[in-house]
Amino acid sequence: MAKFYVQSGNLRTVVQAESSRKAAIWAVHEAMQQVLPVDDEFSHSKSDHDGSVMSTVIMLAKRITISERGFDRSDAAVMSTLEVMNEWNQMVTTLDRLEQMMHHAA
Repeated sequence: MAKFYVQSGNLRTVVQAESSRKAAIWAVHEAMQQVLPVDDEFSHSKSDHDGSVMSTVIMLAKRITISERGFDRSDAAVMSTLEVMNEWNQMVTTLDRLEQMMHHAA
Protein backbone atom coordinates (compact mmCIF):
# COMPACT_ATOMS: atom_id res chain seq x y z
CA MET A 1 0.00 0.00 0.00
CA ALA A 2 1.07 3.51 -0.77
CA LYS A 3 1.40 6.41 1.64
CA PHE A 4 -0.81 9.43 0.94
CA TYR A 5 -0.71 12.94 2.38
CA VAL A 6 -4.32 14.06 2.76
CA GLN A 7 -5.40 17.57 3.69
CA SER A 8 -8.57 19.61 3.84
CA GLY A 9 -9.24 22.61 6.06
CA ASN A 10 -7.20 22.05 9.23
CA LEU A 11 -6.96 18.26 8.66
CA ARG A 12 -3.51 17.07 7.66
CA THR A 13 -2.94 13.35 7.91
CA VAL A 14 -0.79 10.64 6.39
CA VAL A 15 -2.67 7.51 5.37
CA GLN A 16 -1.61 4.18 3.95
CA ALA A 17 -4.17 3.05 1.39
CA GLU A 18 -4.60 1.25 -1.91
CA SER A 19 -5.63 4.43 -3.74
CA SER A 20 -5.97 8.16 -3.30
CA ARG A 21 -9.77 7.79 -3.14
CA LYS A 22 -9.53 5.27 -0.30
CA ALA A 23 -7.07 7.54 1.50
CA ALA A 24 -9.54 10.43 1.22
CA ILE A 25 -12.36 8.25 2.57
CA TRP A 26 -10.23 7.25 5.55
CA ALA A 27 -9.34 10.88 6.26
CA VAL A 28 -13.05 11.77 6.23
CA HIS A 29 -13.63 8.83 8.57
CA GLU A 30 -11.08 10.30 10.99
CA ALA A 31 -12.81 13.69 10.82
CA MET A 32 -16.29 12.21 11.25
CA GLN A 33 -15.22 10.29 14.36
CA GLN A 34 -15.45 13.55 16.34
CA VAL A 35 -19.11 13.93 15.33
CA LEU A 36 -20.32 10.37 14.99
CA PRO A 37 -18.01 7.94 16.81
CA VAL A 38 -18.20 4.58 15.11
CA ASP A 39 -15.22 2.99 16.83
CA ASP A 40 -14.74 3.18 20.62
CA GLU A 41 -11.01 2.51 20.24
CA PHE A 42 -10.59 5.59 18.03
CA SER A 43 -12.44 7.90 20.41
CA HIS A 44 -10.26 6.76 23.32
CA SER A 45 -7.08 7.33 21.31
CA LYS A 46 -8.04 10.98 20.78
CA SER A 47 -8.05 11.76 24.50
CA ASP A 48 -5.39 13.67 26.39
CA HIS A 49 -3.24 11.86 28.95
CA ASP A 50 -5.66 12.86 31.73
CA GLY A 51 -8.64 11.40 29.84
CA SER A 52 -10.19 14.68 28.75
CA VAL A 53 -11.18 15.07 25.12
CA MET A 54 -8.78 17.07 22.99
CA SER A 55 -10.06 20.52 22.04
CA THR A 56 -8.95 20.61 18.38
CA VAL A 57 -11.97 20.32 16.11
CA ILE A 58 -11.35 19.11 12.59
CA MET A 59 -12.84 21.45 9.99
CA LEU A 60 -12.89 20.26 6.41
CA ALA A 61 -12.80 22.54 3.37
CA LYS A 62 -14.83 22.09 0.18
CA ARG A 63 -11.98 20.14 -1.38
CA ILE A 64 -9.66 17.38 -0.22
CA THR A 65 -6.17 17.18 -1.68
CA ILE A 66 -4.29 13.90 -1.81
CA SER A 67 -0.65 13.45 -2.74
CA GLU A 68 1.93 10.70 -2.52
CA ARG A 69 4.70 13.31 -2.38
CA GLY A 70 3.79 15.53 0.58
CA PHE A 71 1.51 18.26 1.88
CA ASP A 72 0.77 21.49 -0.02
CA ARG A 73 1.71 20.03 -3.40
CA SER A 74 0.48 21.82 -6.52
CA ASP A 75 0.29 18.46 -8.31
CA ALA A 76 -1.96 16.85 -5.67
CA ALA A 77 -5.20 15.15 -6.69
CA VAL A 78 -8.28 17.14 -5.69
CA MET A 79 -11.64 15.68 -4.71
CA SER A 80 -14.90 17.20 -3.58
CA THR A 81 -15.28 16.78 0.19
CA LEU A 82 -19.02 16.29 -0.24
CA GLU A 83 -18.44 13.48 -2.74
CA VAL A 84 -16.00 11.73 -0.40
CA MET A 85 -18.37 12.19 2.55
CA ASN A 86 -21.17 10.60 0.51
CA GLU A 87 -18.93 7.59 -0.20
CA TRP A 88 -17.99 7.40 3.49
CA ASN A 89 -21.68 7.50 4.43
CA GLN A 90 -22.47 4.67 2.01
CA MET A 91 -19.63 2.62 3.49
CA VAL A 92 -20.77 3.18 7.09
CA THR A 93 -24.39 2.41 6.17
CA THR A 94 -23.35 -0.82 4.46
CA LEU A 95 -21.23 -1.87 7.44
CA ASP A 96 -24.16 -1.13 9.77
CA ARG A 97 -26.47 -3.30 7.63
CA LEU A 98 -23.94 -6.13 7.64
CA GLU A 99 -23.61 -5.90 11.41
CA GLN A 100 -27.40 -6.03 11.80
CA MET A 101 -27.62 -9.04 9.48
CA MET A 102 -24.93 -10.86 11.45
CA HIS A 103 -26.67 -10.01 14.73
CA HIS A 104 -30.02 -11.35 13.46
CA ALA A 105 -28.39 -14.50 12.07
CA ALA A 106 -26.74 -15.36 15.39
